[in-house]
Amino acid sequence: MAGRKVIITCAVTGAIHTPSMSPHLPVTPDEIAAGAIAAAEAGAAIVHLHARDPITGKPDQSPEAFAAFLPRIKQATDAVVNITSGGAPTMLIRERIMPSLRFKPEVASLNMGSMNFGLFPMLGRFKEFKHDWERQHLEGSRDLIFRNTFADIEYALRELGDAGTRFEFECYDVGHLYNLAHFLERGLVKAPLFVQTVFGILGGIGPHPEDVMHMKRTADRLFGNAYRWSVLGAGRNQMPIAAMAAAMGANVRVGLEDSLWIGPGKLAESNAAQVRQVRQILEGLGLEIATPAEAREILALKGGDKVAF
Repeated sequence: MAGRKVIITCAVTGAIHTPSMSPHLPVTPDEIAAGAIAAAEAGAAIVHLHARDPITGKPDQSPEAFAAFLPRIKQATDAVVNITSGGAPTMLIRERIMPSLRFKPEVASLNMGSMNFGLFPMLGRFKEFKHDWERQHLEGSRDLIFRNTFADIEYALRELGDAGTRFEFECYDVGHLYNLAHFLERGLVKAPLFVQTVFGILGGIGPHPEDVMHMKRTADRLFGNAYRWSVLGAGRNQMPIAAMAAAMGANVRVGLEDSLWIGPGKLAESNAAQVRQVRQILEGLGLEIATPAEAREILALKGGDKVAF
């Protein structure tokens, strides 16, 4: 394990949390760009990006919203840019891949199956909201299916793969690994697969250590040496799962999209703070932090000079 290179991905902002939940959540293009750049400087080799309406903070999947910060991030850092194809659970696949179609990033995220996506338990913690859409966003998840059918996934793979974009395959449950194996068998995806296993979202697999080990055992059996494993723990599970999985050979993802916290009851003041914390954990285990160039080699990416922004 000593000396192994670990890729840190930082998810800068996203569709799960809303602006009222934390004053530190990036919303405007300036905040998103600054958050991504600082995360890269702290050690993130990959920055995973969503966009938001700068006034309301509502998720915005228009290419124009991404155009407001992508060039600035590219100019300021060598980090790999990973554009979301998840967007928000209420969006259709054609809307969700529009930014990646236009900007042809090195990496795009892709959820590997339809699922219940329960955000409504957060209503027990957060009572007051600045914007009407925020409460509706959480409450509406009681009756929401995050759609990612086989047809949706195939559409994204074919549309984005032609530009050399590779994927962060987000797998929220064991069945998602089998879905990915299906596309590998059909030749629609190629090794090395970048498999992001997600723990702690209501509707997906839980955050118990046995869940983490089960996902790894299943991925090992399905993909052998053809994949690169990464983990994402939601909420308070972020750092414990990162520490456990890193010791088992994983790469890690942190960031304010996945968790607003940096300790019990303590809000993280920045994405960079979470990157620094997980870096301390990794280096304490005797692991080395992968540079962007090393991440590109590990994941067989096309290079930052071949994007369209």
